[in-house]
Amino acid sequence: MSDGASLSRARIGQIATFALLALAALASARLQPGDWWIATPSSARVLGATALLLAWLALCAAALRRRASSRISETNGDRIVVAWASQTGFAHELARHTAATLEAAGTPAQALPLDALEATTLRRVRRLLLVASTTGEGDPPDHALRFLRDSMARDEALPGLEYGVLALGDRNYAHFCEFGRQLDQWLHRSGARALFDRIDVDAGDAGALRHWQHHVGLIAGRTDLPDWSPPRYEPWRLAQRVHLNPGSPGGAAFHLELAPPDGTNPDWTAGDIAEIGPRHVPARVQGWLAAHSLDGGTPVTGHDATTLREALLRARLPDTVEDRDPQAIVDARVPLPHREYSIASVALDGRVHLLVRQARQPDGTLGLGSGWLTHGAQVGDIIDLRIRRNPGFHSPDVGVPLILVGNGTGLAGLRAHWRLRGTKGRTWLLFGERTRACDFFHRNEIEAALRDGALERVDLAFSRDGDGPRYVQDALRLQADRLRRWVEEGAAIYVCGSLDGMAPGVDAVLREVLGDERVETLLADGRYRRDVY
Repeated sequence: MSDGASLSRARIGQIATFALLALAALASARLQPGDWWIATPSSARVLGATALLLAWLALCAAALRRRASSRISETNGDRIVVAWASQTGFAHELARHTAATLEAAGTPAQALPLDALEATTLRRVRRLLLVASTTGEGDPPDHALRFLRDSMARDEALPGLEYGVLALGDRNYAHFCEFGRQLDQWLHRSGARALFDRIDVDAGDAGALRHWQHHVGLIAGRTDLPDWSPPRYEPWRLAQRVHLNPGSPGGAAFHLELAPPDGTNPDWTAGDIAEIGPRHVPARVQGWLAAHSLDGGTPVTGHDATTLREALLRARLPDTVEDRDPQAIVDARVPLPHREYSIASVALDGRVHLLVRQARQPDGTLGLGSGWLTHGAQVGDIIDLRIRRNPGFHSPDVGVPLILVGNGTGLAGLRAHWRLRGTKGRTWLLFGERTRACDFFHRNEIEAALRDGALERVDLAFSRDGDGPRYVQDALRLQADRLRRWVEEGAAIYVCGSLDGMAPGVDAVLREVLGDERVETLLADGRYRRDVY
């Protein structure tokens, strides 16, 4: 039955009920002889009854408006639906904030409670963002029980739907983020395509919420949106930068080493993320100041800066300036949003290593984060950095065989794992890039790790060379028997790199070789993990 038919039948039922009540009232009036009451009511009572009736009608109208606003808009197919399942109100707040962020970026969005949706109505939705809390020992919020019972009890056909899930939970409970996981798995089984991997939030972790906002900005096509909760950066120092692929047909890629602040001993592990606070190159700020006839040396207070020029290095440069007072400009500034990079080293290395490819805007200018790290900043300069834990991509025990699959700069997230495990565990690397001659990142290190046993096996794919497998997923398919054997021996599979092309390609090969049921089991057991972007 269609949603329109269901709605029409509901309205017919409501009209019929109202008619029956009216007929009953008329019949009762005919049975009452004489006056209808022993005394005529006073005018005050009549006014009171009228006010009560009007209040009841207003409540009914409000309920109808609320129900109408809870329906998916049918007038705009590009509208993003942001659905929330909330027990304490936190998920509801985040959903409203998400929708407001999208709207502010020019992307129509609609926030709805999950119980306002039905599986069949989702067929009208192109993009869906879910903010889902888990209560107790893995239970959904109370109002989401109907959706769980009526919609998630069976797999649907949702091939045209793209979605993202923000799962809220607490690691002190055994079934961490369980309801969010169930939603993610149900949508995947129903044929929907994930816009990005599920983001699990432990007790409102600010870093994970910034990661969600990062993806919301990408969906809206706006990478300049300010952070909801700006991170507290530490002043690291750019110690080394090496161009890894001169002559490559692809974008320039660099290996960077960042030294921690003096006297500190920061800790992180394989899988964690470096959040970088980018800056404008000084020439751009100086050009903006000149265009607005402002003196960058004017003293200002607060905001970790002593002059207007210093304050603007970390801020969005507005197109127009209404108040030309330098302090007012600084007070109204919007900080530049952070950028995220997989850490390619472990704490024992003493430095954070990054693998960064230069990105360019449509006008040819360098991207904000990659431009700062690979060109704007000079060796010795301060880099604003904050380490974010990413437990969803932490290494398994060394006794668990590990299959590492990635392409391009995704090698960074994989490198940290084999450096952490060393020769204590069995590790198999599959890596893909453009050309062997230019883009075999860290070739000497990989070959040395293969010789000393830190890597048991390495399979490579270079898409522009024309010999051998073209992409990393093709290299994985060629090793189907080995893949099955490693999985049977308890191996975990970690994938890092491109969300478009590589990640779905690898997933398709895994399902082709292992079967959907086995892959779903690997996902549920945490033996198939991805850090893709």
